[in-house]
Amino acid sequence: MSWAKDDLNLFYDELKVTTSANVIHLLSCGHHIFNSLLHSPSEHLLQSLLDTAYHEMSLAPSSICWPRLYTDVSIIQSLAYISISAIAQLDRAIIIAGAAGQGRLDLVLSLIRKLQSHFFPPFKFIPLSIPSSQIDTPILHLSTSSHDIPTIDPAPSFTSFQHRYPFLLRNNARSWPAINEHPWASAAYLRSVAGPARIVPVEVGADYRTDDWTQQFILWDEFLATLQFFDQPPTAQSNKVLYLAQHNLLMQFPDLSRDIIIPDYVYSCPPPPVDYPQYKPPGNDEQLVINAWLGPRGTISPAHTDPYYNLYVQVVGRKTVWLAPPSVTASMYAFESNANPASNKTNPSMSNTSRVDVFDDKNLYPQFWTDVVPEAMSITLTPGDMLFIPPGWWHAMRAEETSFSVSMWF
Repeated sequence: MSWAKDDLNLFYDELKVTTSANVIHLLSCGHHIFNSLLHSPSEHLLQSLLDTAYHEMSLAPSSICWPRLYTDVSIIQSLAYISISAIAQLDRAIIIAGAAGQGRLDLVLSLIRKLQSHFFPPFKFIPLSIPSSQIDTPILHLSTSSHDIPTIDPAPSFTSFQHRYPFLLRNNARSWPAINEHPWASAAYLRSVAGPARIVPVEVGADYRTDDWTQQFILWDEFLATLQFFDQPPTAQSNKVLYLAQHNLLMQFPDLSRDIIIPDYVYSCPPPPVDYPQYKPPGNDEQLVINAWLGPRGTISPAHTDPYYNLYVQVVGRKTVWLAPPSVTASMYAFESNANPASNKTNPSMSNTSRVDVFDDKNLYPQFWTDVVPEAMSITLTPGDMLFIPPGWWHAMRAEETSFSVSMWF
């Protein structure tokens, strides 16, 4: 395959420019590793380098050299040993290593498209009308809350945006292409933006607090087949709940990024709240983290806190949200900082997560019912709704049907 050979030669030529930032980062992994990468490494050696980079990333998550190594080895492997499975390895470079390096994300996405064109026939999305019955009436609030989340209408201006308390903007995102001409409610559309043989990370299990919770990679097509869409009944059976959670899907499938409209509020640079003075914005260049959340009915995110401001947009289906202020933290029965009921989680800290199931009526935690419930609020989101959550607020989510949401941390 001439294009692959040509691309590989160009890639090696770039690696010979030892003054470039990409190469300098690689060299910090060790000259012996860099040299082994340069001199026609075998398939076995490439796999060994991938394993090393993956292991070192878990030990030194702030180091740039190991994500750089993982990314470049994945690129070399995909070009030197052309196969359908190379598409999945390039996806891993995005998911695991962030396709680290200047220009690397664009290169990885370009290689994925070339491999898809080589192995699969082209696919064109034919839009269908979304049945209006997909948008249902909100359900009643939870017994574990005493108030509805306040709704603001009309939406506040950029200058009048208040950051201290949660609020809901009904239908604020109804004009998003993701709800209209590029419908995320369509399985066919979601397949078309990715193309075949793509993989995504999913959580396995309804609740990450349980012992049997784990994570795995799954083909995007197979994951979509487990979900109910207006143009597709669930065609695959799964014994456990599969949930794509807190994943930068818009970076992996960039066509999806044209389907959302980022609100100006995320650029308002709000100060730390009085009740959460340790707030700092995300540490990336944009000071903005956009994640996707896609799962079936019954998917639950247990009550927990996040350190960022959050604009949470419901795109597909209904989702019930429960909120409580930072002032009730002492009565939320959070896990100890060294406790981790899901033994296979990589992060041992669960101190931002509550033991209480806020979607259950069982009176197992008396302080929660006396101290938290009077302060708690809830509401059910429908497509187009935008919810603002300040940092440090306890929040839990439950999908009432197949649900697709976008969170914007800032």
